[in-house]
Amino acid sequence: MTEHRPWRGVLVATALPLNDDLSVNYDRYAEHCAWLVENGCDGVVPNGSLGEYQVLTPEERARVVETAVAAIGGERVMPGVAAYGSAESRRWADQAGEAGCRAVMLLPPNAYRADERSVVAHYAEVARSGLPVVAYNNPIDTKVDLVPELLARLHGEGHIQGVKEFSGDVRRAYRIAELAPELDLLIGADDVLLELAVAGAKGWVAGYPNALPRASVELYRAAVDGDLDTALPLYRQLHPLLRWDSQVEFVQAIKLSMDIVGRHGGPCRPPRATLLPGQEAAVRAATEKAVAAGLA
Repeated sequence: MTEHRPWRGVLVATALPLNDDLSVNYDRYAEHCAWLVENGCDGVVPNGSLGEYQVLTPEERARVVETAVAAIGGERVMPGVAAYGSAESRRWADQAGEAGCRAVMLLPPNAYRADERSVVAHYAEVARSGLPVVAYNNPIDTKVDLVPELLARLHGEGHIQGVKEFSGDVRRAYRIAELAPELDLLIGADDVLLELAVAGAKGWVAGYPNALPRASVELYRAAVDGDLDTALPLYRQLHPLLRWDSQVEFVQAIKLSMDIVGRHGGPCRPPRATLLPGQEAAVRAATEKAVAAGLA
């Protein structure tokens, strides 16, 4: 973990353990955060999409951040602060700072297809919290694309320090490096990890380490070190699971894998439905194969 850039390394976008009645199990969440760090991860990102932030009450959302900080320390916690309005995102950034966090992750405005001026104003407002902001580019879900030129502008104006890149277009890594060489590129989708690591990524906001942290961290370290003899076979072994991170059912898939390896994944809140039988069978088979290969 880097002191002044806490988003570097492997930060797990944490799944949130729910009880059978769909209430949040904070004790299990605290234990999960600690377990991830014990198994080599550098930190956590609570209240991302994988953490089902959209269906949490404000009280739950705040307590999730406080729970993570109490478990592993604020310097290891970079909460997602996405919200429909800039004022609400700013409030969540302020809450993160008060809880002891050192950075936040922010989607662009996601209530509508925002234009460039709105995107810049949104990031400027949240940056006023005083915490470093890592942008999250997910044009698939938000319909707003933080293209390299826009990222360079946001960085040049001091609004962002890094970007979680989820577009799937690995070519952007090189364009971002040309336009904003000091902007930290973070791997945003598990199934392009190797490609973005080789292209110079400084971190990974990761999904599947929720279930397989040691193997995932080994893969990341080998990839960023250019050790392809280690990374490529491991990547091929894990890819049948990693690719679920880019599917609509990624939360359900990762929680199922957690259950299979002996963690507590548990249910999801509506409107997320359970996996279809074929999907469940595919996730189960790939997870059991990874376990049999000693990757759990």
